[in-house]
Amino acid sequence: MQHDGAMALTGPPAVHDELVHLTRQLMTGDRHSDDHPSIAQHSFLSFIGRNDGCKATEISEVFGVNRSTISRQVRGCIEAGWVYADPGSVRQGNPLHLTEAGRKYLDAADARRLDQVAGRLHDWTESEVADFARALHCFRISIESQTNGDDTL
Repeated sequence: MQHDGAMALTGPPAVHDELVHLTRQLMTGDRHSDDHPSIAQHSFLSFIGRNDGCKATEISEVFGVNRSTISRQVRGCIEAGWVYADPGSVRQGNPLHLTEAGRKYLDAADARRLDQVAGRLHDWTESEVADFARALHCFRISIESQTNGDDTL
């Protein structure tokens, strides 16, 4: 299964190299316009969608980023109309929820990303796709065992 040129590295260094390239691509390469969320926005909206009523402090802890970074994301997503915050004490944090517009935006982004994955796999056999999915799952599970099973990211 050789895709996109020959690999010079082998073993764990090759896996690491490919993960670095894939991460860079995900972080910078798939945002074509304002109609497409950045990977940070997508992660943020997905987390709120899966954890309705979560607070910015929880997101900050789970993502391992500074609270001010999350506060900027919250403000931007509220201004865009994708998220609303329940009234409450600023000190305790306000429960966050996706708006209907936020849900639709996230659903459309998920559909686009799924189409991108399908496009990359279009010339792979079903067996290659299944093997790849299995390998990714095993890799993710091995990471979860090192992070106390926190797969909420």
